[in-house]
Amino acid sequence: MKNEKILSRRNFLGTSALLTAGSLLSVHPSLFAANNNVSNITKATPKVLPNSKFAGVQIGAITYSFRDLSGGLEATLKACIDAGISSIELMGTGVEEYLGAPKNPVRRFPNAQNPLTEEEKKAIADYQSELKQWRKTQGTVEKYKQLRKKFNDAGIGIHIYKWTAGKSEEDLDYSFKVAKALGAVGISDELNDENARLMGPVAAKNGMYAILHNHFQFAQPGFDVDKYLAYSPANMLNFDAGHYFGSTGLNPVDFIRKYHNRIVSIHLKDKTSATNEWKKNENQVWGQGETPLEEILHLVRDNKWPIYCDIELEYPVVPWSTSVKEVRTCMRYCRQILI
Repeated sequence: MKNEKILSRRNFLGTSALLTAGSLLSVHPSLFAANNNVSNITKATPKVLPNSKFAGVQIGAITYSFRDLSGGLEATLKACIDAGISSIELMGTGVEEYLGAPKNPVRRFPNAQNPLTEEEKKAIADYQSELKQWRKTQGTVEKYKQLRKKFNDAGIGIHIYKWTAGKSEEDLDYSFKVAKALGAVGISDELNDENARLMGPVAAKNGMYAILHNHFQFAQPGFDVDKYLAYSPANMLNFDAGHYFGSTGLNPVDFIRKYHNRIVSIHLKDKTSATNEWKKNENQVWGQGETPLEEILHLVRDNKWPIYCDIELEYPVVPWSTSVKEVRTCMRYCRQILI
């Protein structure tokens, strides 16, 4: 499965050290001081904008990769810039609060031993009513457009939004409207029957895509991806090549070649195969696993397919590094393969 030419991490890191200083992006933290009012955000932008498109292939990242960071969207934006990433799949957690939505006053998960009190139940009901009204308020969608501008001014596009307000038609319609305001081509969610049935028609109505993400579904006996794609022409795939390879042992290149016209984005990670004799389906530092990353990237590049290729950082980050440094290293790894 592996190419004759293997890009080892040691060789890559040695070559990577020779990259020009212009590709090492750094922005002063003061440019991203916390501010929950988008309209008052500083107009300052980095002197050198990130650019992670190489040989026609847009390398990006899902912002889940920066899940260890505190500081919300400000920290995420700075992380993208420092990592040199110019396009992202944005996780929607915390976005509404950042834009001024009401906050849930109950910050705990109830259980059988400690259920919600009547006061907490009322507080949650009031919050949900206020949130629903906030979403309908004139100007809410405009706040998403301002957030898009904030990222775009820093050289970062938002190509996918990973969030929905709910599964009702009304909630999904709202979700696709705000995703469009962010500049996304669609919304990503788990690959299953419910999402394929419900999201596709609403996505189509909004001129967008329902982008369905796989974990280990393809390893399930009888799993039929064609069934879910057939629900709507707007149903597309966020194909996780690592999960596919790690759970099935099959070459993701073959799947991409077959379904490339239904794939919006590919999640990139390095893993061991499901058939590995010692460590099955384990996340690895890039260059130490078995995922055919070079084959995947060359396939997209050589065919000029408009597929976003997104880094998903899942291997453990050592104490002397950071998620930002590791994503930057993964981005340069892709660059080395592509150019």
